[in-house]
Amino acid sequence: METTQEISEFKAALHAKCPRCRTGALFTGRAYGLKAQKMNEYCPHCQLKFEQRPGHFYVSMFVSYALSVAEMVIACLATYLITKIDDSFWLYLTVAISAALLFAPFNYRYSRVILLFWLTPGFHYQPETAKGQSTDR
Repeated sequence: METTQEISEFKAALHAKCPRCRTGALFTGRAYGLKAQKMNEYCPHCQLKFEQRPGHFYVSMFVSYALSVAEMVIACLATYLITKIDDSFWLYLTVAISAALLFAPFNYRYSRVILLFWLTPGFHYQPETAKGQSTDR
């Protein structure tokens, strides 16, 4: 007897899985791997085309920007709380740039995940596609 456990939306987003079947991977490789990050054009499980129209992922640039700003603010606040230095422009500039560079792969990946899961109308979980291979594109 085969038992299938439904994957939660948050867990599927955290692991960068397809928003429709929550099984297929959105990306090839890992977020911080040595190879360049590449997004699959289609879901390997249900064949959902991720980029619905040309330029679909331009919106993810704005999501990535918002993530970057939040990360830089948090990093600078943490620096202030740890060092109690409030007059060093270069310290905070270095911390902000370092945070932006450190989180760039994370932001690239999860800005697209956020776009597909919560900001794109029409991409909804379909449990029947998780059980079997769908052939529609």
